[in-house]
Amino acid sequence: MSSIADLRREYASRALTEAQADRDPIRLFSAWFDEAVNAELLDVNAMTLATVTATGDPAARIVLLKDFDDRGFVFFTNYESAKGADLAARPRACLLFFWLELERQVRITGSVAKVSSAESEQYFHSRPFESQIGAWASAQSTTVADRAQLEARYAEVSAQYAGQVVPLPPFWGGYRVTPEVIEFWQGRQSRLHDRLLYTRDGAIWSRRRLSP
Repeated sequence: MSSIADLRREYASRALTEAQADRDPIRLFSAWFDEAVNAELLDVNAMTLATVTATGDPAARIVLLKDFDDRGFVFFTNYESAKGADLAARPRACLLFFWLELERQVRITGSVAKVSSAESEQYFHSRPFESQIGAWASAQSTTVADRAQLEARYAEVSAQYAGQVVPLPPFWGGYRVTPEVIEFWQGRQSRLHDRLLYTRDGAIWSRRRLSP
């Protein structure tokens, strides 16, 4: 039986040089994201969301990126969930994208704020009916007696809104992470990985290379 310590491989498919990298990290992220989409990677918009709990413990989970632009990176959730409580107390977060097939990571750190109700409304009604009902049926992160109770609540809400426009739950919506630091990581041979760190000061981004 092989040891976990023996599990290793070389990264050698790509490079990330200053000459290749856009001075604007949002444009560079967009280019990398498009490459991941075009490579038909599974769940390309999946990202780790790291927050800090009220007791100071780190907490992380996978969420889905639903929009990004110069203002930041947007995801949607139940505001009354565990992550919502974390962000209400400490409105900062770190996002991590890992695209294994491209041997790339992107780490984003910044402040967090709720998106406008209009943005939440627009996205909520773009979701399938079943997902809209699920948002109403699940009191996310609270204890539920069993699966049957959850499914009964789903059936109840589904019947309530059958044939109707499902309203946006008052406890559900989006967050935008406004980036202050973005790091791009490209796997390289001999563990001499490329790491470019972008740091924002007002509207200006500076860039520097980090040792791997």
